[in-house]
Amino acid sequence: MQRIPHTEVNEICNQLGEGSPKSIKQVLGGDIHKSWQIEFSTAKFFLKRNDRKTKFLKFEESCLRNLQKYINNENLVIPKIISYLEINNVELLLLEWINMNNTDQQKLGKGLGEMHIESNKFNPENFGYPIHGYIGTTNQIQGWEKDWIECFINLRIEPQLAILKKDFLEMDIKNKLKTKIASELREHKPFNSLVHGDLWLGNIGVNQINKGVIFDPACWWADCEVDIAMTRLFGDFKSEFYENYHKIIPIKKGFEKRTIIYNFYHILNHANMFGGSYFHQVNNYIKNILSM
Repeated sequence: MQRIPHTEVNEICNQLGEGSPKSIKQVLGGDIHKSWQIEFSTAKFFLKRNDRKTKFLKFEESCLRNLQKYINNENLVIPKIISYLEINNVELLLLEWINMNNTDQQKLGKGLGEMHIESNKFNPENFGYPIHGYIGTTNQIQGWEKDWIECFINLRIEPQLAILKKDFLEMDIKNKLKTKIASELREHKPFNSLVHGDLWLGNIGVNQINKGVIFDPACWWADCEVDIAMTRLFGDFKSEFYENYHKIIPIKKGFEKRTIIYNFYHILNHANMFGGSYFHQVNNYIKNILSM
């Protein structure tokens, strides 16, 4: 088990105005960062540590702060940011500790729908995000587009296609894909919201009073359907999640096709990060999209 350097523990204590912690326990499960539970006499905290050169946690801090502006605290919880630190080129993100049991997802669905609705009231005229970000370890580039189709293709799909392993896809196929995606999205009216952006089962939970919890975001201003599409990518979201979400934002015609198109972004990203069987999935998605 990896330990946190004493200099970093001391700086955390100074930030909190606390003495030595009662306990420090490593939390397993993250693929990109190391995480710990740090307990003092008065409270517990969740610590994420990034020792790569890339500022992943600075982006996460921005996302968490933005998402917190639009939630209904009766139904949805975003972990509160206690502190963001950089020590000797190491990032530390200290968050409140939330106990979760991951059972009833009613409030999770309702709270996500409310967040999408509320952010839409204050959204920018454009789609995108103002700062450079990440989806996993891959760049999620900053920028704005007035048109949703141009945003999705230029800022999300094209950058992923550009970093696929050499000769995996011919340029002709890439161009056909982008043309087909544009054609399928042309009749759709997107609902511009601040989305979580990486909404799979590993990034959600339910606290002990059944409020939904979302964390580890990769947010941007996008069609709200991109979040719901991703919940279906790896499965295991419960029926009450969808029932309560769609009471607030009903399903629109063509959503099944758009689910494939929107999740193509994440399948490309997984192929670029992990390779292996994800390249087979990329080919399957390409066949499905081109046959629409």
